Amino acid sequence: MKIDDVRIREIRNPESKLKAVVSLTIDNCFVVHDIKIFERDDGFTIAMPSRKTADGKYKDIAHPLNSETRQMFQEIVLSAYDRFLAENDGAEQAAAEA
Repeated sequence: MKIDDVRIREIRNPESKLKAVVSLTIDNCFVVHDIKIFERDDGFTIAMPSRKTADGKYKDIAHPLNSETRQMFQEIVLSAYDRFLAENDGAEQAAAEA
């Protein structure tokens, strides 16, 4: 399995633990939208797309079937998020200096 594209939509609310929403393209033939990046005390983590059930709990609607694939998704998404932050921080600094 190959992750071909990672698209990040940043959430600009400093009070929120939700930092971004991500879409992944897998093998140029399947897209998973609404993967969320959350900030925790020990760093960042991802949450797979989910929906709220009648009893108020959340249930994943798409998710990896094993821990190795979940870890791979997390590493790819968080690495892309790090690059996104670095690129946008540089662009913001350049705009501020102009």
